[in-house]
Amino acid sequence: MKRILLLSLVVLVFAAGCHVHLDMLGKDKIEEVTLADSRAKDKILLLDISGIIGVMGDTGFFPRKDGNILSQVYYRLEKAAEDSRVKGIILRLDTPGGEVTASDILYNEVKEFRARTGVPVVALMMGLSTSGGYYVASACDHITAHPSTITGSIGVISIFPNIEELFSKIGVEMTVIKSGQMKDSGSPFRGMSTEEKAVFQDIVDGFHQNFIKAVAAGRKTQISLDRLRTLADGRIYPAPQPLEEGLIDSIGYFDDALGKVLELAGISEAKVVSFSYYPKTKTNIYATRLDDFMTMDSSKVRQMMQTLKSGFYYLWIPQLTH
Repeated sequence: MKRILLLSLVVLVFAAGCHVHLDMLGKDKIEEVTLADSRAKDKILLLDISGIIGVMGDTGFFPRKDGNILSQVYYRLEKAAEDSRVKGIILRLDTPGGEVTASDILYNEVKEFRARTGVPVVALMMGLSTSGGYYVASACDHITAHPSTITGSIGVISIFPNIEELFSKIGVEMTVIKSGQMKDSGSPFRGMSTEEKAVFQDIVDGFHQNFIKAVAAGRKTQISLDRLRTLADGRIYPAPQPLEEGLIDSIGYFDDALGKVLELAGISEAKVVSFSYYPKTKTNIYATRLDDFMTMDSSKVRQMMQTLKSGFYYLWIPQLTH
């Protein structure tokens, strides 16, 4: 009977074209789930970063217990630090990047976790790990990419919509009273002046330099700073080229990343675990999260676009750059 009611609700949601987030099966307390068992007592934590990196919380009808991506990662790193049996972390990335500040926070959390605990962290790039995703990966001890991974996009993009012409067509006029000529810089109600564009370009260039410095610090001797600046023009790369250039360390699959983190931890065997509010959905290393499956939205692209706001991003968004 419960299955019939749930199925009926799903059908109604799709029929209405709504975006509803069901969190009914979530636990009140985060639990450890074994994804790959072993006789060893030591553990390797599998920690996922997926979707756009940002500080915005879940906008579904039933919010996630995890909070936003920063909260999810921070809490799991803290739990790992408290557990002496966690000997390493695989940070699995499937993200186009995101907000400058959020990406930088995650980068520093991973970096500080490594320094504080001595626990190795290996980045495992999935299909897409670009811009802010690569920024975070550069904080890890080792970066492994799948053979088909797209990465790179080392750069910054600033998004400022302009609806001035639209308002003009529908007869809407916006009156702005301001204290200085730059106070409404970036306003969507008018175009930018040359001076304003120069100001924002300076900000973008500054964030870009921070990105390059972070990557250089993480990559150390793998790539020269001059070569990194050449590669950091915003373009994306398939996995083999970043390997040749020193942007990543290896190409492989989950078992390869697991082997590397075991090697760095100085152990031969461990069970793979995750920390989850949805333990019944975490049956193996590739199991889909409940919240991914139960997010009702007819267009993932539309969902991504709704997440974005005016600002600065370490993000690969070709949909907005053409």
